[in-house]
This record gives sequence, structure tokens and C-alpha cells, in this order.
Amino acid sequence: MNQTAHASASPGKQMLSEQVYAHLRDAIMRGDHAPGSPLKPQDLAKEQGVSLAVVREALVRVVGDGLADRLPNRGFAVPSFSDRRWQEIAEARRTVEPAVLRMSVERGDLDWEARVRAAHHRLVRTPAYVPEEGEHYTAAWAEAHRVFHRTLLEGCGNRALLETFDRLWTASELARRWSAQRDPDRDGAKEHRALEEAALARDADTAAAVLVQHLTLTAAALTEDSATA
Repeated sequence: MNQTAHASASPGKQMLSEQVYAHLRDAIMRGDHAPGSPLKPQDLAKEQGVSLAVVREALVRVVGDGLADRLPNRGFAVPSFSDRRWQEIAEARRTVEPAVLRMSVERGDLDWEARVRAAHHRLVRTPAYVPEEGEHYTAAWAEAHRVFHRTLLEGCGNRALLETFDRLWTASELARRWSAQRDPDRDGAKEHRALEEAALARDADTAAAVLVQHLTLTAAALTEDSATA
């Protein structure tokens, strides 16, 4: 009987944990929790009306997404602007993605060209900001942005490289949102258009150079120097 009760309780706890995880992830992405601010399990449990165990399980998942840190003897916190991880991720992306883009430009077929054009069109036509979603860019634009960048690389035909892109993209999502807020005058639309044009012109050198600059500007907005400039 105890085993039956435990089995029936587990799906409910799992559902609660999923809900708290989604709420916390979205709240961090929206900027509800400032960079460097603590994420106190007791406060979150009270706010969401759930147990500490459910909150801690959700926090561990958020840490796994790179959206929070688990600090020894200090609980959980949102990463800071100056966290070295953002520069390390940017360096990894600048190393991997331009090389994959070169392969994609060289190998991509007509179908790939059509998908790149369609992905860019969707990105251009999707509003980046709407009042009801706060100061950070919208979830719809974030997805259109991801799809555009991934589609550019899909012509490479190498699943392992695309999986590497997926991991790095997820790890850098929070930094992208912060970067957009700290450099509001940046013309991201122009950068994306230049990427599309170079890729479809089969100009691998220019496409790779534009992508490197694109990634560098995102990381630069999070350095201490840019914060005080």
C-alpha cells in the first residue's frame, strides 16, 4: 500500500517541479531576478506554495541550464554580468561556429538556401520586444533567432557539430539577453542581414568574419569595461 501511495505521489511532485522550474527559468530570463542576486529556496517555496524539495529540484535543473549558480555554503544565485563563463562560452562559439558555417556554405544545397531565407524572414518579421513580456526580448523572437542561427549551420550536414551548437546556444542564452539590454544601440538586424547575404552568396570568408564579429559584440557588452563606458 505504501508503494502504491508513493508511486501515485511521484507524478504529482514531478509536475510541480516542472512548473516551478518553468516559472523560475522564465523569471530569470525576463530579468525578474537581477544578475548576482540570491535565489532563496525558502522564499521561492513560499511564493509558489510548494515544498522545499520541489524548489531545490527545480533549482538544480536551472543550474544545469546555466541560468543559476550553486554556491558552496551559500545556496543558489543568478550569475553576474562579469562571470568569466560568458567569455569562455563566447570564445568556444567563436572557435566552433565560424568553422561550421564555412562547411555549411560549402556543402549546403538549394533546400538549405531556401530554409536560411525563410528563417531570416521569420526573424525579421517577429517583434523583438512587447510591453507585456518585460524589458527583455520576446520568447517568439528568441526562438526565431535560434532557428536562424542554427539553420545557417545546418548545411554542414554534421550532427555532432550541430549538437555542440545546441549546447553552447543554451548555455549562452542568458548572456544574450543581458547583452541586448546593455547595448541597446546595437543594430542586430543589420548583422543578421549581413550573415544571410554572405551565406547565400556562398562567400564563406565574409560569412565567417561577420559571425565572429557578431559573437564578439555580444560578449563585449558583458565586460566590466563596457559596463562603465
